[in-house]
Amino acid sequence: MLAHRWLKPCAPLLLVLLTGLLPLPALAAPAKVFGWIEEALLEPGQIPLKIKLDTGALTSSMDAQNLQPFKRNGEKWLRFTVEFENARTGQLQSQVFERRVERSVKVRGAGGSDHRPVVSLQLCIGQQLYDEQFTLNNRSKMNYPVLLGRRTLEKLGLIDVSRTFLQPPKCS
Repeated sequence: MLAHRWLKPCAPLLLVLLTGLLPLPALAAPAKVFGWIEEALLEPGQIPLKIKLDTGALTSSMDAQNLQPFKRNGEKWLRFTVEFENARTGQLQSQVFERRVERSVKVRGAGGSDHRPVVSLQLCIGQQLYDEQFTLNNRSKMNYPVLLGRRTLEKLGLIDVSRTFLQPPKCS
């Protein structure tokens, strides 16, 4: 008798759910899961890099050397060198980039604060190519040349902090 009392008012909703007129979250495609360390490809050139997915950082950061500001068509640009250990071969390599400066951000940390330029670069993560903004800084003493911050992570999926290298880069 008790089941009958709640069943009758819920019947229209049950009918809609059973006929598929409302999407059910349980039927949605599962989110991709990434490890806390992944391999990515920096474009152009498909430069394989180890990247750290850092939920503690808002903005992504990349190691850059020899920052040389210049003007192009009245806009601020930056020439810089990305030095990296090729994630596949272990060899040290470098590539020079020129990018328009999107903005400058003030970064605060344990050692104080400084201003860093922000540029856009393309990074292949998993099976997706992302146009992302990175602060540039000397990270040569760090284990990972690239940190992906929350602005980028929110586009990826879930992060399993107990695993690494779950989504090999495969962008075409």
